[in-house]
Amino acid sequence: MTVSQPVQIFEVSTLYGAATLAASLDAGQFGPRHAARRILLVSSNAPTPEAATGLAAMSGFAGLAERFDEVVDWNEAIRPYHPSAWSPPRDESPVWERMFRHLWRLGDAPVELVVESVHVSPAKALATIFGGSAVHVYADGLMSYGPTRDRLPQWLGCRIRRLLHLDLVPGLRPMLLAEHGVAPEIVPGDAFTKVLGELGKAAAGDPELARVAADRPTAVLLGQYLAALDILSFEEEEELHARMLRGAVAAGHTCVAFKPHPTAPARYSRVLEKTAAQEGVRLHILDGPVLAEAVYERCRPTLVVGCFSTALLTASTYYGIAIARVGTDVLLDRLTPYQNSNRVPVTIVDFAVPDLENDTAGAPVPATVTEELGALVRTVGYCMQAKRNPLLREEAAAWLEAHLDEDTMRYFKRRRLTALALPGGSNSVRARLLRTSPTARRAARRVRAVQRKLS
Repeated sequence: MTVSQPVQIFEVSTLYGAATLAASLDAGQFGPRHAARRILLVSSNAPTPEAATGLAAMSGFAGLAERFDEVVDWNEAIRPYHPSAWSPPRDESPVWERMFRHLWRLGDAPVELVVESVHVSPAKALATIFGGSAVHVYADGLMSYGPTRDRLPQWLGCRIRRLLHLDLVPGLRPMLLAEHGVAPEIVPGDAFTKVLGELGKAAAGDPELARVAADRPTAVLLGQYLAALDILSFEEEEELHARMLRGAVAAGHTCVAFKPHPTAPARYSRVLEKTAAQEGVRLHILDGPVLAEAVYERCRPTLVVGCFSTALLTASTYYGIAIARVGTDVLLDRLTPYQNSNRVPVTIVDFAVPDLENDTAGAPVPATVTEELGALVRTVGYCMQAKRNPLLREEAAAWLEAHLDEDTMRYFKRRRLTALALPGGSNSVRARLLRTSPTARRAARRVRAVQRKLS
């Protein structure tokens, strides 16, 4: 009996993720090139995919896609459903698997899945459809250092073989999927920088980036569109960008490039242009379909400023560029609930990266912070997801006992520490009642819900 060639399906929704996969393939982490048929499954998870810039239109994508045997459009395959919203019921998975095996000409070949954000679709949908397949998860950002956001069902958690991640904070070990015994595996930095170099060369033909590179801005500002996450208002985020610009000017920069988030409104750029005119500096807006890393490659800035963007740590770790942060204190206070997945990325940047407005701006993240940062991240991660990480309780309690003060309290919420009976929480009779009585907790939640409606 002839066994069909194995198939590896790589699900991707961002160019940064595609670059991570390309580096992993180049490093041999998925075996020899012709040992399996490789399918790149492209998904657009934007709220309105039809209005967003498609991944295939991004500068450098074509070169990354050459590492695969074919590229398939997931949005087209499941139309009219949205990739983030659709996942078939498990009892229907045999029917869907037969359909997709026929559509993608898979035959009876064994399938391996390589996905991002396994707890949500489209990764969850693929894992449901191909219910007998091994799953590899790759993480392309700072969220890999935080705990798993949602509890994974056993039928899925037991199939995850490994977590591939970039070593964005050298030496810091990811918490993601640790409760399932999933081993983290680093995507080699030299392979990743080589891929970033390819993207930089591919972006050389972009006329907008060419104009910016010719003027050689010395500082790059990174936008994230936090208003879309309901963390900041539009006005607050505009002011955040203006603070970045004013801080860069105060640090001696006279030519600045702004890389807005791809889905951010044009008004952000207009407000920043007005601020630049007031400060008397040259400003370039880079709203074309290129990665921030391509800007680093072509412009070689001496400073990168952001809030908590992954591209901040990429600049420091892979390019040795000085970095600085703005606004993390506000985000630490605003993120809700405490379990918000952005909390660990914000914590990492707040702890490890100089504050543009108050510190000596501009230094790569020092290696000496890793041990201290690791202890803080594990403590924050335990407070976020205590039930999934019970073995961290003793370490978290010891860290809080030794380090919790007015300064470090910004990483925690007293209500959360109280609920977990940890140092720093309230020991009042009311607090003990809320911890031990489900009825009291339900009543307190109802009161808080009414207060939010009235405020």
